[in-house]
This record gives sequence, structure tokens and C-alpha cells, in this order.
Amino acid sequence: MIKVSGLRKLYGDTVALDGVDLHVREGEIHGVLGRSGAGKSTLLRCVNLLERPTEGTVTVAGQELTALPGRELNLARRRIGMIHQHFALLSSRTVAGNVAFPLEVMGVPRAERRRRVAELLDLVGLGGRGGDHPHQLSGGQKQRVGIARALAGDPAVLLSDEATSALDPATTRSILDLLKRLNAELGLTILLITHEMNVVKSVCDSVAIMAAGRVEESGRIADLIRTPGSRLTKEIFPLPDPAPPGSVTLTFTGDPQRPLVSEVARKFDVEISILGGSVEELPGGSAGRLRVAVSGETGPALAYLRERGLLVEVAS
Repeated sequence: MIKVSGLRKLYGDTVALDGVDLHVREGEIHGVLGRSGAGKSTLLRCVNLLERPTEGTVTVAGQELTALPGRELNLARRRIGMIHQHFALLSSRTVAGNVAFPLEVMGVPRAERRRRVAELLDLVGLGGRGGDHPHQLSGGQKQRVGIARALAGDPAVLLSDEATSALDPATTRSILDLLKRLNAELGLTILLITHEMNVVKSVCDSVAIMAAGRVEESGRIADLIRTPGSRLTKEIFPLPDPAPPGSVTLTFTGDPQRPLVSEVARKFDVEISILGGSVEELPGGSAGRLRVAVSGETGPALAYLRERGLLVEVAS
């Protein structure tokens, strides 16, 4: 659905993006995670060509946006909705007027605009609030208006630029729940920029981790968790580094209640001491990371764990 290849963006001598490749599959929620200055927001603006990249190509819904002339690009952008960090609502317009604005630009007749606006406000949980002005709304309600406006043109792709960073934790959860519901009900593909790991853990199917204008790691979260040395795994399940020599780190997905550690200890007559660990509920299911010390004949025991799908890493 979104494919970015060899993207570079220069501002004078400053390199904001340095050869970025990104692939977002249709119907998934893909997070781009990184600290301030990593290039996340520049990447997002390049995806909808609000910023034209210095080099590289951007393809969305089968159209190479970087190859389109002005008028065709403007038409293609209608398939892309945008949610902003600070809402970007027009204070002089009502809630309904803000949601209707893109429809007016597209020349949608008034009666159809009214029907569509009412439908969208119901969808985001603001039915009956169309006559209010933005100053009468909470931060979460303002962001719901922003989401409704982004959906006005019936986009295939939704871009979210730090959409929850200005919100409190409870409101953040409600907005993320709304995005998950829209993804499921409308089949929306969502590209979500964030610096918060909790956002990625809550809603994302896949992720790209950025630093200094480059993608350091990317893929489906379930696959990255099973990848040795994954930065994402270390950030989701932090354990002290470096690991003690000879200690074993076990990363697993699936049922966290299965007593594999005690099963292995009995089956192979080894002693296992737990040094630390954690379990998280991710969009794809439960996953966890456990660091243990194993004494005895460890080879067969570790092979048994690997056969059962655990990632087993032994510290040297």
C-alpha cells in the first residue's frame, strides 16, 4: 500500500533522510518509532509529498506520487488522510464545519456534505456535537474531530503525526482504540509516527525504528521479537546489559502460562534460576523475555526450548 525506496531529503547541508526504504502492507497499522530529530515527521511529509524528497520514490495505493504532475498529485492526495499532533482545527468554524472543509474543497454538494459529516461524527463518537466550536472541546474531542476530517474524503491511507503526544494517558488510550477500530472496520492502512513505545505496543502490527535519518530496523513486530539482537525486543522487554556471561535470554510468543521452565528443569535435570523478565500483551498476542541462569547439561535443554519456538540467546 505504501512503498518508499531510497528516500533522501536534504535541507542545505543537513541530511534529514538518508536512504530510507519503507514498506507498509495494505490494511496494517505501521509505526515509525524514533526520538526527536530522527527524521520521522520528515518521512511522513514526504509520503504525501508535502515535502518533495531530494532523491527516491514514494508509491501509495499503486501510484508513484513522486512521478505525478501537480494536478494529478492533488487528486492522488485525496486517497491520503492526515491527522496532526496539535489538531490543526479552524477556530472560526464549528465542528461540523471543520469536518466539511475538505468536502467543500472537493466540490461535494451541500446535502451530501451534511450527510457525510453527520456519519463521520457518529463514527468518531461526536454525534450531536457538530454545532460546537473547537474551544468548547477537550483535547481528545479535538483529535476526534481531526480524525473525522481526515476521513472525509474516504481515504485508503491514514497518516498520523504524533497524534496522541499532546494527550493524557487515558485519552491516548481512547484515541488508539478508535484508530484500531477504524483500521478493522474500514480496512484503513495507517502509518503512525510516534516517539512512544507504548503506542507501538498498543496498536502496531509492524514497525520501523529510525535514528539520524535512517531506518535501523523494520518488520512485523512478531517477527522482530524472534530476531536475535533485535533493538525492538530490547526496548519492549528491557533487561540489564550486558547480560552476565553464561546466562540465557529466552524470548517467546504465545501462551505465557505454559510452564516451560519447570518442564525443562524436570525433563533434563538442570537447575534454572530466574534473573529477570517481563510479559507484554501486543496486538499479535502475548510475548515475553526471560533471563535465566542454567546449571547442568544445558545443551539438550536449550535445544528443546528452541524446538518449541523460543528464541534462545546465550551470553558469552
